Amino acid sequence: MTGNRRPTIKTVAARAGVGRTTVSRVVNGSELVSADARARVLAAIKELNYVPNSVARGLVTNRTNAVALVIPESESRLGSEPFFAALIRGVSGALAESRTQLQLMLVRDQAERDQLTESVATRRVDGVLLVSVHAEDRLPGMLEEMGLPTVLAGRRDAGERLSYVNSDNAGGAGAAVRHLLGSGRRRVATITGPLDMDVGRSRLAGWRAAHADAGVPARELLVEAGDFTEEGGANAMRLLLERAPDLDAVFAASDLMAVGALAELRRRKRQVPGDVAVVGFEDSILARHTNPPLTTVRQPVEELGRAMARILTDITQHGAPRQQLTLPTELVVRESS
Repeated sequence: MTGNRRPTIKTVAARAGVGRTTVSRVVNGSELVSADARARVLAAIKELNYVPNSVARGLVTNRTNAVALVIPESESRLGSEPFFAALIRGVSGALAESRTQLQLMLVRDQAERDQLTESVATRRVDGVLLVSVHAEDRLPGMLEEMGLPTVLAGRRDAGERLSYVNSDNAGGAGAAVRHLLGSGRRRVATITGPLDMDVGRSRLAGWRAAHADAGVPARELLVEAGDFTEEGGANAMRLLLERAPDLDAVFAASDLMAVGALAELRRRKRQVPGDVAVVGFEDSILARHTNPPLTTVRQPVEELGRAMARILTDITQHGAPRQQLTLPTELVVRESS
C-alpha cells in the first residue's frame, strides 16, 4: 500500500484473488466459503490491516448487525428463572461468533410494546428472537406482518408459521411419567405450565400419553395448572393434596414449580420420595441442590438459545428459508423419585 489510503473490500478481494462477495462472506462469518478462499482472505485482511466499516456495510446491505431478544416478562421473573439466564448465554455466545450485537428488550407494558414496534418499524434491528410465547400474544403476528425475520423459543401451536426452536416437551413429559408409573406409582398428579402456551399443553399431553401407554387412567382431578413460578408450584401442590390426598407422585412441568411442590410437601409432613415422588422439567442448577436432589427432564436450554441465534443469522445474513427445529430431551433420575 502507498500513502495513507485506507484499504477497501475491493482491495482485499484483489489481494486475495477472490470476488468481493467472498470477502463479504468471510467478514460476516458465513460458512458459504471454501477453506482455501477463507484462508487467502484472512491473510489479505491481516497484510492490508483492513478493518470492516460496519456502518458503511449496514448502509449497503440495509442491515444494522443487531438483533433483539424480546422477553415479555417482568424483571423479577427474568431474574428468578434459570431458564432465561441459560437461554441468554446461548444466544449471546452464538451471536458473538457472527459479530452481531444483542439488544435485550423486556416487554412488560404498552409503552415497552410501543418502543419495540418503533424499533421494528424503523429497522433498528435486523431480526427478533422472541421468548415466552402465549397464544393470545399479538407480538408474533405483528412481527410477521412487518416482514421482520423472527425466531421463536417454542411455538404458538403445532401449525406455527414462523421459525422456531423447541424442546421435545411431550416426549420429555412422557418419559418422566413413564418413569413414575414404572416404579409402581399409580396416582401421578401433574402441575402444568400455563395452558395458553404450547409448552404447557404439550407437557400435559405427555402426561396423558404416558398414562394411556401404561393402561392407567389419567384422573383429571390430578391436574392443576401452574405458572412456571415457585409460588405457583406450591399453590398447585396444595390444591392437589386437598383434592387427592392419596396421590403418590407429581410431575411438575418446570424445576422451579417442583421446588415449590417440594416445599409444600415438607409443610404437609409428606416424605419425598417415600410418600410422594417428585419429578421436574429442565434440569436447571436448582435440580441438583434441592433436598432430595430432583429427578427431572433435561432440556438443552443453552443449545436452544444458540440454535435460535444461528437460525436468525442464517435468515438475516444469507436469506435462508424458515427453519423449525425440535431438540431432544433426556430424563435424569435422582433421589426425589
